[in-house]
Amino acid sequence: MAALTGRRAELSEVFPVASPRTVTAVLDPQHDEGRVAALDGFLSGLRPQPDPATDLAMVLVQRIRDDRTLRRVTRLAEVAGMSVRGVQRLFAEQVGVSPKWVILRYRIHEALERAESTHPGDWARLAADLGYSDQAHLVRDFTATVGVPPTAYAG
Repeated sequence: MAALTGRRAELSEVFPVASPRTVTAVLDPQHDEGRVAALDGFLSGLRPQPDPATDLAMVLVQRIRDDRTLRRVTRLAEVAGMSVRGVQRLFAEQVGVSPKWVILRYRIHEALERAESTHPGDWARLAADLGYSDQAHLVRDFTATVGVPPTAYAG
């Protein structure tokens, strides 16, 4: 997965067994439902073997999503019963991004949800609720991820 992170790849490069017909169907910009059906049919036909590392990575990503108090990679490693470096390797190999990146994205998603209902005077509280040391760190991460500061997004 890490080899694909941060770059574009042709479907046939990732899945050399994909027929030209499948590639055309998956990339058809006119028919979203057909694209999804073609991709679903193709992926189902591959019948991948269960992989414990993939399963563990999925469990940890779901844990990050569901446990909003999970804000640090060190805590995730404790929950997983792994070393921090082991969790980082697992995410690099199976997810393609770092666990810190995943945690940050879920925190920003929560900030986005709450920004729609938060008054401008509540940004410091929101930052504290999300585990940030101060409002400036939340604003920096939010702006880097979303492209605008929270006040502009909420306004």
